[in-house]
Parts: sequence; C-alpha cells; structure tokens
Amino acid sequence: MDRRMFIDAVTASIVAVPVVALAQEVATVRRIGVLDINSPETQAERDQAFAPLRALGWVEGKNLLVERRYGSRKVELLRPLAEELVRLKVEIIGTVGTQATLAAKDATKTIPIVIWVAWDAVRTGLVASLSRPGGNVTGLSLLGPEIDAKRLSLLRELVPGLQRVGVLQTANLYYNRAGRSDFEQACQSVGVQPIFFEVATQGEVENAIAEMDRRGAQALIVPGEPLFYENPVPVMAAALRLALPTVSGALKIMAEGALVSLSYSDAEQYEVFAWFVDRILRGAKPADLPMQQPTRFELGVNLKAAKALGITVPQSILLRATEVIK
Repeated sequence: MDRRMFIDAVTASIVAVPVVALAQEVATVRRIGVLDINSPETQAERDQAFAPLRALGWVEGKNLLVERRYGSRKVELLRPLAEELVRLKVEIIGTVGTQATLAAKDATKTIPIVIWVAWDAVRTGLVASLSRPGGNVTGLSLLGPEIDAKRLSLLRELVPGLQRVGVLQTANLYYNRAGRSDFEQACQSVGVQPIFFEVATQGEVENAIAEMDRRGAQALIVPGEPLFYENPVPVMAAALRLALPTVSGALKIMAEGALVSLSYSDAEQYEVFAWFVDRILRGAKPADLPMQQPTRFELGVNLKAAKALGITVPQSILLRATEVIK
C-alpha cells in the first residue's frame, strides 16, 4: 500500500465511526406516553408544548414517539388508559392532572412518571417529599392553596372592605377538598369568609354564581380548571350580570370579563417537563430528581372590566401585570 492509499484508508476509518454512530442515534426511536385528564389539544397547542423537547433534540416523528391518551374529564377512564400505556412499554408516562398521576402511579411502580401538571404532590400523596420524591414519580408540583391566597390578596386590593368571596370549583376534584382548609385559614387571617360552590357541568354554573351572590358574595374566584377555561363565556356572563368582580386562574377567562387573572406560566411548565423527560431518557432515575415548583406567574388585568365595574386598578397591580386588556 502506497502512502496516499494508506492516508485515504485511515481517513475513511476515522470518518466512518461517527457517521455510523450518528445513523444509529437517529434510527433509535424512544417512546413516551402522555396521560391527560383533559380533552385533546389542538395541533398548534401540541407543537407549542413540545417545543422545548425539540430544542433538546427530541423530535416527534424522528427520534421520539408519543402515545397520547385523554380522559376527557372522565376520571373512570384514566386507570385503563394508564394500563394501556404500560402495555405499550413506554419509557416515561407524562401526566396532566392530579387524578391522571394517581392513575399512572397505580398502574406502574417501575415506569418513570413525570408530572406535567398536578397540584401539591406531597399533600395528594404522589411523592414522599419534594426534595426526595422516591419511587418512580417526579416533575412539577403546583401550589394550590398558595396561589388561591395570592388571588384573594388581589381581590382585597381591588375591592375595599371585602368580607365575603365566592369560590367556584369543579366537583369531585381531590385537590380542591385537600386544600380547602388551608384556603379557609388564609381567608380567616384577613377577615374574609369564603363561600364554596362546586359544579359538575357548565349548565350548573349560572345557578351556582347566583346562589353565591344571594349568600352575600362581593367578589368571585374562578380557578383555572378545564371546566371553566375551556368555555369561559357562560361563567363570566353570569358573573358580569351580577356585577361580581372576578379573579380568574386563566387568561382565557379574564379575556371574557374577569377583572384580573393570576395563573402559572405555560412556558415554564413546558420547559420543566422537557427537562425531566430529557434527563430520564438519558439515564437519570426519577427518584434522584427533586420535584420542582413554579417560579413564574402571569398576572393579567382587564381595564375594560374594571371600568364597567367602577373599579380603579391600583398602579401597584398594573406595574406587575404581564398582560393588560384596555
């Protein structure tokens, strides 16, 4: 072999290794599942939610397969859907909702479960502690009673002399009952009486708000639960007819007439979920990954609603707002 042929052969051997390795990497498709208590999202919403995963190199349709299962707010469907994902041998189950996480946890003790959205993972028994979750569950733990207390604080700034506040909730949600005592204590500490009312369907919303008004509610808290934000028009129509200043848990509800909204950052939820999935797909164990809690919030102010209600929004709130409707 002459010198030129030797150099060509060595060069080919050096180049061939990474090319083969790259081909193998691209050909390896990882499979994860998503168990969602809600109805299917739009393709645009799906693309937005998975953008952080794509940025980390996990591209659906190339090296990532996502098995999605939706409960459409029917809790009884979650367990069989979780068991179906287990049979498919997904490497991770991402869960949307506390009840979805509980169903996944009941279905498997070995497949890593990454909480996309769930309320107070310790209080609901999903993990032993935030810093040492243990078992096969980790992810993002939302701050249920804490954010309700922040919404109450906003209402007290906007409605001087607030004494009674209506709290609209979805019936049979575990975290609502679990966090109620904490919220009652928060109300008691500032001299406000909460009036809780649970509804199971949109058709019950109008009567529920009217009943809270009859009981003396001076304002209303509407959490960012799917029953309310997926169809906010009847909720806000009922509140506006009774001139009840409303703080909501979703910008979609505020856009229909709520005075202010305080919600978690969707972008942060997507980023945290992607971080956990990436770490686990690369070999980390969920028990070794401490739970995270939200650090970013979105404050919306509806000046149009404020004008209709005759309320002046303090500058201190406007300066903190991330979105303002004029």
